[in-house]
Amino acid sequence: MKALIELCDLIAENPVQLADKLAWICSRCPSSGSLINGSPKITPSQLNAVLVIARFLSNCPNYTDSRPKSVILEFLQSIPASFSPSFWPQSYGIESISTFFSDFLGYVVKATELSGDFAEEVAKIIGEVLIGISSIGGDVTGISRVFLIALSQNCPSVLTSDADRLVSCLLSSLSVAALPSPLAALPSTKEPGGSLASPKGAVSEISDSASSNGGNQGHESSSNGNGVSNVSHSSSSSALRELDNGRSPSSSSASVNGSIGWKSSVDQLGTNIGANDGGVAMMKQQLASFEEEPLDYLEKQAIALRLIGHIVDKVPINADQMNQIRMVTKKQLQSLLFFLKIRKRDWVEEGAMLKARINSKLAVYEAAASVQIKSLASLDSDGKSSKKSLLETLALLIDAAELCLYSAWRKLKICEELFSLLLKGIAKIAVTRGGQLLRVLLIRLKPLVLAACAQADTWGGIQGAMFGSIIKTSCEIIEFGWTKDRGPVETFIMGLAASVRERNDYEEQEDTREKQTLPVLQLNIIRLLSDLNVSLNKSEVVDMVLPLFIESLEEGDASTPSLLRLQLLNAVSHMASLGFEKSYRETVVLMTRSYMNKLATVGSAESKTLAPEATTERVETLPAGFLLIASGLTSSKLRSDYRHRLLSLCSDVGLAAESQSGRSGADFLGPLLLPVAEICSDFDPTAVAEPSLLKLFRNLWFYIALFGLAPPIQKTLLPTKSISTTLNSVGSISGMTFQAVAGPYMWNTQWSEAVQRIAQGTPPLVVSSVKWLEDEMELNALHNPGSRRGSGNEKAALVQRTALSAALGGQVEVGAMSTISGVKATYLLAVSFLEIIRFSSNGGILNGDTSLTSSRSAFSCVFEYLKTPNLLPAVLQCLNAIINSSFETAVSWLGDRRCETGIEAEKRETTLCAHACFLIKSMSERDEHIRDISANLLIQLKDRFPQVLWYTSCLDALLFSVDKDLPSALINDPAWVAKVRSLYKRIVQEWITNALSHAPCTSQGLLQEKLCQANAWHTPQSTTDVVSLLSEIRLGSGKNDCWSGIRTANVPAVMAAAGAASGANFKLAETFNLEVLSTGVVSASFKSNIAGEIAGMRGLYNSMGGLGFGLGLGLQKWRSGAQEQQAESQPFNALLLAQFVQELQQYVNIAEKGGEIDKSAFRQTCSKATALLISDLDSESRTNYEGFSQLLRLLCWCPAYISTSDAMETGVYIWTWLVSAAPRLGPLVLAELVDAWLWTIDTKRGLFAHEIRYSGPAAKLRPHLAPGEPELQPDKDPVEGIISHRLWLGFFIDRFEVIRYNSVEQMLLLGRMLQGTVKLPLQFSRHPAAAGTFFSVMLLGLKYCFCQSQGNLQDFRMCLQLLEDRVYRASLGYFANEPEWYMTNIKNFAQSEAQSISLFIHFLQNEHVEAIQSDSSPKKQERENGSSSNDVDQYHPVWGKMDNYAVGREKRKQLLLMLCQHEADRLDVWAHPTSKENTLYRLKFSSEKWIEYARTAFSVDPKIALSLVSRFQAVASLRAEVTQLVEAHITEIHNIPEALPFFVTPKAVDENSTLLQRLPHWAACSILQALKFLTPAYKGNLRVMAYVLRVLESYPPEWVTFFMPQLVQTLRYDDERLVEGYLLRAAQRSDIFAHILIWHLQGEASGPESGKDTSGKNISFQALLPVVRQRIVDGFTPKALDLFQREFDFFDKVTSISGVLFPLPKEERRAGIRRELEKIEMNGDDLYLPTAPSKLVRGIRLDSGIPLQSAAKVPIMITFNVVDRDGNQDDVKPQACIFKVGDDCRQDVLALQVISLLRDIFEAVGINLYLFPYGVLPTGPGRGIIEVVPNTRSRSQMGEMNDGGLYEIFQQDYGSVGSPTFESARDNFIISSAGYAVACHLLQPKDRHNGNLLYDNVGRLVHIDFGFILETSPGNNMRFESAQFKLSHEMTQLLDPSGVMKSETWTRFVSLCVRGYLAARLRMDEIITTVQLMVDSGLPCFSRGDPIGNLRKRFHPEMSEREAATFMIRTCTDAYNKWTTAGYDLIQYVQQGIEK
Repeated sequence: MKALIELCDLIAENPVQLADKLAWICSRCPSSGSLINGSPKITPSQLNAVLVIARFLSNCPNYTDSRPKSVILEFLQSIPASFSPSFWPQSYGIESISTFFSDFLGYVVKATELSGDFAEEVAKIIGEVLIGISSIGGDVTGISRVFLIALSQNCPSVLTSDADRLVSCLLSSLSVAALPSPLAALPSTKEPGGSLASPKGAVSEISDSASSNGGNQGHESSSNGNGVSNVSHSSSSSALRELDNGRSPSSSSASVNGSIGWKSSVDQLGTNIGANDGGVAMMKQQLASFEEEPLDYLEKQAIALRLIGHIVDKVPINADQMNQIRMVTKKQLQSLLFFLKIRKRDWVEEGAMLKARINSKLAVYEAAASVQIKSLASLDSDGKSSKKSLLETLALLIDAAELCLYSAWRKLKICEELFSLLLKGIAKIAVTRGGQLLRVLLIRLKPLVLAACAQADTWGGIQGAMFGSIIKTSCEIIEFGWTKDRGPVETFIMGLAASVRERNDYEEQEDTREKQTLPVLQLNIIRLLSDLNVSLNKSEVVDMVLPLFIESLEEGDASTPSLLRLQLLNAVSHMASLGFEKSYRETVVLMTRSYMNKLATVGSAESKTLAPEATTERVETLPAGFLLIASGLTSSKLRSDYRHRLLSLCSDVGLAAESQSGRSGADFLGPLLLPVAEICSDFDPTAVAEPSLLKLFRNLWFYIALFGLAPPIQKTLLPTKSISTTLNSVGSISGMTFQAVAGPYMWNTQWSEAVQRIAQGTPPLVVSSVKWLEDEMELNALHNPGSRRGSGNEKAALVQRTALSAALGGQVEVGAMSTISGVKATYLLAVSFLEIIRFSSNGGILNGDTSLTSSRSAFSCVFEYLKTPNLLPAVLQCLNAIINSSFETAVSWLGDRRCETGIEAEKRETTLCAHACFLIKSMSERDEHIRDISANLLIQLKDRFPQVLWYTSCLDALLFSVDKDLPSALINDPAWVAKVRSLYKRIVQEWITNALSHAPCTSQGLLQEKLCQANAWHTPQSTTDVVSLLSEIRLGSGKNDCWSGIRTANVPAVMAAAGAASGANFKLAETFNLEVLSTGVVSASFKSNIAGEIAGMRGLYNSMGGLGFGLGLGLQKWRSGAQEQQAESQPFNALLLAQFVQELQQYVNIAEKGGEIDKSAFRQTCSKATALLISDLDSESRTNYEGFSQLLRLLCWCPAYISTSDAMETGVYIWTWLVSAAPRLGPLVLAELVDAWLWTIDTKRGLFAHEIRYSGPAAKLRPHLAPGEPELQPDKDPVEGIISHRLWLGFFIDRFEVIRYNSVEQMLLLGRMLQGTVKLPLQFSRHPAAAGTFFSVMLLGLKYCFCQSQGNLQDFRMCLQLLEDRVYRASLGYFANEPEWYMTNIKNFAQSEAQSISLFIHFLQNEHVEAIQSDSSPKKQERENGSSSNDVDQYHPVWGKMDNYAVGREKRKQLLLMLCQHEADRLDVWAHPTSKENTLYRLKFSSEKWIEYARTAFSVDPKIALSLVSRFQAVASLRAEVTQLVEAHITEIHNIPEALPFFVTPKAVDENSTLLQRLPHWAACSILQALKFLTPAYKGNLRVMAYVLRVLESYPPEWVTFFMPQLVQTLRYDDERLVEGYLLRAAQRSDIFAHILIWHLQGEASGPESGKDTSGKNISFQALLPVVRQRIVDGFTPKALDLFQREFDFFDKVTSISGVLFPLPKEERRAGIRRELEKIEMNGDDLYLPTAPSKLVRGIRLDSGIPLQSAAKVPIMITFNVVDRDGNQDDVKPQACIFKVGDDCRQDVLALQVISLLRDIFEAVGINLYLFPYGVLPTGPGRGIIEVVPNTRSRSQMGEMNDGGLYEIFQQDYGSVGSPTFESARDNFIISSAGYAVACHLLQPKDRHNGNLLYDNVGRLVHIDFGFILETSPGNNMRFESAQFKLSHEMTQLLDPSGVMKSETWTRFVSLCVRGYLAARLRMDEIITTVQLMVDSGLPCFSRGDPIGNLRKRFHPEMSEREAATFMIRTCTDAYNKWTTAGYDLIQYVQQGIEK
C-alpha cells in the first residue's frame, strides 16, 4: 500500500505524463456497476486502489478524465451494501474498516472542497445514503456504526433539498430527557441573562447572595478560597474539597484578593439548590438519569450532533429548524452545568466504566457546544432577539467554562478540548455585532481568567492546555477590542496587573512564616500578563504593565528574594525582549544593577542568611532574562547598545570578581556568557568597530582566559620542562590555568558552547596598532591591585607563560618567552584561546553574511596580529604558533566531518573553500611574512584536502586575484608586483599541475571555463594574467610524461578521457602532448561560440516577441522596451529543450537500428544542448523542469546507447563541460551515468559483452581450435564498445578523484556502480582487448576501498571490505580464461593495456597494502570480516567456505600479484616485441610455492588453475598438482572441457581409470582435442571414443570437413568401427561432407605404382577405404545420389583430360584441352568446386586450358566461371584450378591446413599478417585438384620479363620509392613476408626457389608447392637451405632500405614476425595435433627423423614470451640475406633455369 500511495502522489504531480499509470490503478478498482449490482466481496487490492484514487482526487480534483471520479462515486453509492460483513475481505476486521472509511471520507471531503462539480455529485449520493439509513437512533451497530463515526468526522456537503430532511431525522434521534430548567428553580425577578445587562445589578445580586449564605459558609469561603502558594500546598485542594462538599468553587472565589467579582446564575442555582431538600432531590434525579443513559446512546447522540454541525456549517437551514437546533443544544449546555457539578464520589460506577461514560457524555456536550457556536452565524446581526440569544449563549459558555476549571474531570483530554471549544465560542461572540458585547464580555471574562489563574496546578504545568486556551482567547479578544473600544480593554488589563500587588484580607491573622508565602494567583497572573504582552506585542500594553512590575521589584514585596521576584524578573525580561526602547532600557538597567548587587554580597555575612531564591536569581533568572532579551531584540541599534552593555557588565563583573576568592570569577562571569554569545551571534568581527567595543571584547577574553572558562584547546597537555618549584606557591591558579588549556572542563558545558559562539563574533584583539605598551597598561588596569595575579607577581607570570606554551602545543618553549610579561602572556593566552576556538567551534567561519566567502574565514582575524608593527621576536614567534595551531585546528575540524552528508557536508566544503580562497588572496599582501605563511598554509591545505584543487572559487582566486585584488595604492610598486606575480605563478603552476595529475578531465574543464570567463570580461589584463599563469603547463601520455606513483593521469583510460575532454580531437591511446593553454583556448572559444549561438537565438526570439505574438507586436514591444527577458525566455527554452530532446532521441533510434551516426552533427547537437542547460540553470523559474531533466538524462545516456568511441568522446566532453560549468549538476550527472553504466551491464554491452561471440579469438577459432558451437560474429566490432567503456571509465576515475574527499553521496553512487560491476565475476567481456579497461575498473575498485582509511567512508567498512573481496574475485576471474593476444589498429593500444595492468599491480603492492596495515591489525581485519584465526569453515559471501580469512586473503593476493605481473609482462612483450630491455618478471618459485598457487587458484575457480598450466607449461610441479586437483574434484568441473587432458591420458586408458566414467557428462571440447583422442595412444577406449563421437556429432559436419584428412587416418585404428559409423552418419547429414570424404578416401587408396606401405595394418586400411566409400554411396537419398553422380562425373571428366594429352606433342596439347573441354557439359547449376564448396560452377572457359610442365603426367590448368553460393548469383568470377595426375597432393593438404590454421589465428588476434592457404584436394590415387592463386605470377616469371631485382620490379610496377602506391605495395610485401616467415619457421618448407614464390598484383608474397616440409628437403635431404625461411638479398632490399637492419620497415617486419610467432605459440598443441594425426599416413615428411618432436621444439614452450620474442628476432636476423639462400637460388638457376 505504501508503494501505491507513493505512486499516487507521483501521478498527482504529473497526471498527464503518468495517465497510463493512473489508468492501471483504476483498472484495479471494482469494475463499473459491479458494486451496485451486488457482486461478490471486494478484494483488499480493490479497496487499496479505491483509497488511492480518492487520495489522487484530493490532490488533483480537476483532472479531466472522468474515470477516477466515477470510481469514487460508484463506491459511495455502494456504501449501504458495505454494511454487510460479506462485502469486506475476510482479513478486514472492524478496525480496518473504520480506518478505511476514515481515510476514504477524509480524501473525499478534501476533493469536494477543491472541486464544486464533484462536490455536487458527492452531495447527492451522501444525502441519499444518510436518508437511506432507517434511523440513526435505531440499531446502528457494527459496520454502519463505524461508517457514521467516520462520517461525523469528515462529512461532505449535502444538497440543500436534502438538508431539512436530514436535520429532521437527526433531531428526532435526539430524545433528550425532559429536565427542569436550571434557572426555573430561582426567583424570577429579572430577565434571563439580566445579570449580564447591568454590572451594578450583578454586584448587588452577588452581595445579597453572599449575605444569605450564613456566617459559617462565609468562614469556609474565606479559609478555602484564599489558598496559599506554598511549594507543598496547592489551592486546587481547596477547590476540590468544595466540589466534594457540593458547592461551586466560584462562590468562594467571587472575591479574590479584594478584587471585584460577581456570581453567575449558576452559582445562585447551586446555592439555592443546596439550601433546600428539593434541590438535592433534583440533583439526585439528574444523576440517576445520567447513569441510566447507555453508552451506545451517548455515542449516537454525539454522531447526530456532529452531523448536524457539518450540515449547519455547509448548508443553509430554514429558521424553524435552526431554532429547534438551538433549543436542543441549549438544553444540552444547561445539562452540562449540572453534569460538571457532580462529584466523583456521587457516581455509582467506578474505574474504566465511569471514565468511558464521562468521556462519552462530554463528547456529546462538545458536539452540542460546537453546533450552538456554529448556529450563531445565522442570527440576525441587528435584531434584539439575536442579541438576547447571544447573551444567553455567552452566559452558558462562560458558566460552563468556569465549571470546567473546577470539574473533577478537568484533567481528561476531552474536558480540555471542551474548555477550548467554549472559549472559542466566547471569542466568536466577542467579535460579533461590531464588538457591542465587548464590555459585558470583559466583565464576565475577568473572573474566568482569575479563576484559571487561581488554579495552583496551572503553575506546575498540569493545566497547560486550559491555561493556554485562556491566554489565546484573551489575546484574541483584547486585540480585537484594542481597535474597537480600547477603554474597557485597558481597564481589564490594569485590573489584572493591579491584582499582583494586592494583599489578602486574612494576611494579618497569619504568622510570620505564612506571610512570606505567595499565592498562586499572583504568579499565574504575572505569567498571564507576560504572555499577553508577548502575544500582543504592543508598546502601549507594555507601558501599562511594566511600571507596575518594576515598582514591585524596586520598592514592593518583590524587592527581596522570593518566588514573586523571580516571576516578575522573568516577566519584565519577556517584555523587554519585544524591543520597545523605553521598556528595554528600563529593564536592562534594573537587571544589570541587580546582577552587580548580587556580586557585591558574595562572601559577606549577609549572603549566609539570604533566601535560596537569591541564588536562583543570580544563577538562573537574571542570566535567562539577559539571554531572552538578546534573543528577542531585532533592532540593530538596540542590539548594538545591548552588546555594549553586556560586555561592559562582563568587564565589571570580571574586575569585581578579581578581588574575590575561590571560583567567584567563573561563577559570576559564566552565566553571562550565554547572553553575550547570543547578542554577538550577528556581529561581524571583520567590520570596523569602535575602539571602546574592541577593548570590551579584549577584556572579556582576558577574563575568560584567567578564569579558565574557555573549552580546552589541547587534547593532552604536553610535558613541559621543569621551571621552578616555587610554582606551587601560586596554589590553585596554576592548576586552573593548565586545566583551561588541556581540560577536563570544570564548568557548565553550556558555557563552553557559549564561548565558542562568542569566538565567531569577536573581532581580533588588536586594539592599539602603535605600541603594545599602551595595551599592556590597559590590561594591567584590569587587575585589582590586591589580586594575587598582579603584574608584579613573577610567579604568576611564569605560570601564564607556561600555560601559553602548552596552549601552543609546545611550539614555543617557555624559555623563549622571557621577554614577555605576565600580563602580556595572559593576553597572548587569551588570543590563542580565541583564535583556536574560532576554528574548533565552527571550522573558522565568522559571523556575517549568509554566503560563505573568503571574507568570513577566521584567518582574516588571525592574520591581523601580524600586521602590528614593531613586534618583539618572542611575540612574533607566539603569533606564528597561534596561526599554526589555528590551522591545525581547522584541519582537524574539517577532517572530523569527512563522513558528513547533505547540508553538513556542504557546510564543510564551503568552509574549506573560504579558507583556501582567503589564503590565496593573502598571497598578495604587502607583508612578505604574511605572503609566505599564506602560501605555506595553502600548500598544506591542498595536500590534506585535495578537493580544493577543483573548487571554482579557488581557481578564480588563483587566476584572477593578481589583477583584481591588488591594493590600488601598491600597484605602482613594480618590485612588489613582480614578487606577487612570481609567487602566484609558482603556486598556480604547482596547483594546476597537481590537479591535472589527479583529474585531468575536470581540471581541463575548469580551466576552459576560466578562459571563457576571462574572455567574457573583455579586459586585456585578465586575459594576459591567465595566459601567463597557464603557460608551460603540459599534459602528456608519452612514456616520459608520466607522473611518479600511481597518479590518475597515468591511467591510460583517464588519459584517453582527458584527450576527449580537451576537445582537441586526439585519437585514443596515441601518444600526445596537450598544451593546456592552447587546447584550453580552442575549447573555450568553441564553448563560447556555442553559448553565444544560444544567447543570440534567445535574444532574437525575445526581440520578435516569441512565436505566439507575431512579428508586428514583437517589433512594437521591442521598440517600446517592454520585454520581460526572463519570462519570455521560458517559452524559448521549452522550444529548444523539446527540439534537442527530439534530435537526441533520433540518434538513439538510429543507433538501436544499427545505423551510422554523423559524429560531427551529434557533437554539435550535444554541445548546443549542454550550453542551453547551463544557460538556463540560473533562471529563477524553470517552467519546463521535465524537459530539463529529460534533456540532461539523454545527454548522459546517448553515448551509452550509441556505444562508439566517437560518441563517447563527445559524451566525456559534454559531461566535463556540465560538471565544470555547473558543479551542482555533478551529482545528477553522476547518478544518470551510474544508471547508464549499470544498464550496459544488464544489456551486455561493451566491457560487459560476456557472450562467447564477443570474446574475440576464442569465438573466431570455434570449433576447430576452441570448444563451443560456432556463432555468428557480431555486426559491430566488440572492441568499439570496449573502447567506449574505456573512455567512460576514464571519466569515472577522474570524477572519483574529484569527489572522493568531499562528497559521500557521490561516493555512494560510485560505490553502487562498482558493486554492480563486480557483483558477478563472470559478467565481463572475455575479449583480450578488454584487459586494460578491466584492470582499470579493478584499480578504481581498490582505490575506492582505500577510501575507508581516509575517513569519509568509515561508516561503510563492511561494505567496502565486501567490495574489495569482489574486486579480488573478479580480478582473479580474469585469469580463468586462456591467455590470449589481440592487436588493434589503435596505435600504442597494447602499450596502454600493459600500463593499465602495471598500475593495478603497483597499487596492489604499495598504497593499498600500506593503507590496510596502517589502518588496522590483522586480527582486527579478521574480526571485521567475521572470522578469526581459530574460526573453521566460515562462510564468506564471495569465497564460500574458508578456514582462515586473513591467511586465505594473503594467498589470493599473492596469486593475483603473480598472475598480473605475468600478464603485464606478456602484454609488454606484445606492445614492444623488438625491445631489447629485459623487463621480464622472472617467476622463480619453488615447487611448494607453485603447488600453493595451484591450490589457491583451484579454490577460487578451477579454470584459473587450468589457465595457470597454460601460462606456465614448463613447470612440471604445477601440472602435476593441477592434475591431482582435477582428479580429486572431478565431479565439480564436468562443465570445463579444458580439464580433459588432465585425466584423459594414455596412462588412464591403460589403467582403465574410473575417472573415464565421467566422460559421458563432460562438456564438449574442440574438434582437434577430440581428434587427438583418436590416436593410437588412447587405444580406442570405448568411453573415450563415445565422448569423441558425441563431440563430433555435436558440431555441424561442414565444420568437421576441414579435418577430413585426419579423420580418414583415424580409420586405421577404428577397430570397433565407431569412427566409420560417425562418418556414415555425418555423410547422410551433409552432401558436401560426404563428397569431401569420398575424395579423401579415394586419395588414400594405393595405386599399383604408388609404392606405399604394404604392411598388414595398411593393407587392412586400404581394404576398408572402398568399403566405406560404397557404404556412403549406398546411404545417399535419390537426390543426394544424383548430385553425387553429377559432381563426380563432371570433375572426373576434367581430370581425365590429362591422360588424353599425355601422348600428344607439347605444341598440340593446348588445342587438345579445348577439344576435350568442349565435350564436357554442365549438368545442373548446383555443381561446385571441390576445393571450395562455397563456389558454384557456372561454366568452363574453353580457351583457358593450359598444359603445365611436370615430370609426371601432364597437369592442366582450367578456369571456371563461379559464383558465391550465398552471394549474388549474377556476380560471376573466374577461378583457375590445376588438375594433377600422378602427383600425391596429400602433403600439400597438410601444409596448407597448418597455414590455414595460422591464418585463422592471426585474424583472430587481429595481427595484420597475410597468408593465402589455397585449396588442394586429393581426388584419387596420385590425382588432385589445386586452386590457382589469383592475380599472381612467380618470381621466376617476373625475372623473365625484367632483369632487375625485386626492388626495381616494385618501382617499375608501383612507382617510385616513397610514392603511395609503392609504399602500399611494400607494406603488403612486409605483412605477407612476415606471415610466411612464421609459417615457414614452423613447417620448414624447402625447395624455396623463385618458381615457388608468387607475388600478386598488390605486392603480397605467396608460397606454393610444399613437397618438402618438416624433416625432408631436396637433394636426398641434404638440407642445404639452412635458413628458417627465405629472406634473400632482393627481399631485404624491400624490407630494410638501410641494409643494416635499423630501418622502420625492418623493425615492423620483425615485430610482425614476433607477434605472429607469439600468437602461434598459444595454439601450439592444436597445430601439433593437426600434424601428429597424419604421422601414419605415409607422407614423405614423416619418413625421417622426429618431425613431431622437432616441430614442438620450434615452438619453444619452455621459453617465456620475452625469450620467445628474442628467439624470433634472432631467427629473422639469421635469415637475413643468408648465403645458403642465395646459393640454392643459383643451383636452381643452373639446373632448372629458374630465374634467381
